[in-house]
Amino acid sequence: MSGIDLAVSTVIFALRPDGDGRLVLSLPLVRRIRPPFENRWSLPGGAADPVESLADTAARKLAETTGLEPSYLEQLYAFGEPNRSPTGRVVSVVYWALVRGDEADRALEGENVTWRAADELPQLAFDHNLIVDYALWRLRTKLGYARIAHAFLGPTFTLAELRQVHEIVLQRPLDPANFRRQIEASGTVVATGEHVTGGRHRPPRLYRYDTTVDPVDPSPLSAAGIR
Repeated sequence: MSGIDLAVSTVIFALRPDGDGRLVLSLPLVRRIRPPFENRWSLPGGAADPVESLADTAARKLAETTGLEPSYLEQLYAFGEPNRSPTGRVVSVVYWALVRGDEADRALEGENVTWRAADELPQLAFDHNLIVDYALWRLRTKLGYARIAHAFLGPTFTLAELRQVHEIVLQRPLDPANFRRQIEASGTVVATGEHVTGGRHRPPRLYRYDTTVDPVDPSPLSAAGIR
């Protein structure tokens, strides 16, 4: 092969139950059915289509392989190390999205599509483990000052649900009182005036994100050691 080939890949994160029923940060993988890396798991994607935008190709490949159709795909990074593919020089433009659990439940699963915990992946094809590591770094870096957690929740949520998202993504417990103070001080969420119904105890308040507040979101810099 001469020249440089262009490809797209997608990283889709969702909170899904593991074998013990605990919610974990997960992503869909597809089994490669042809060389190179035949039968190895990989991120959804494929060769760029010359008549489509890269985002459209990423969305189409994702829908074809997994059945997932996120409303929004964000370009994450481009990976283009010379030796990332044994077939020659391939540059992969990576997109990512976050989806709610009910959206993830509509994904196709079978012999060639599986959901795996993002921090417990097998050896993937190409440099896809590196890509996932970078996506995880971006997710955890953005979590504190962007509406990242909102993508995993519905339009309204309790502070306990919001804290659970942060704990799952960050992989550490957070003090409930401190978390509440920090969230309320941030001004990014507002109480809806409604409460969760049907519980036996004092019903928790429901909140929503304040769309009039634009949290500061730094530029997507390269993670240390990742190019």
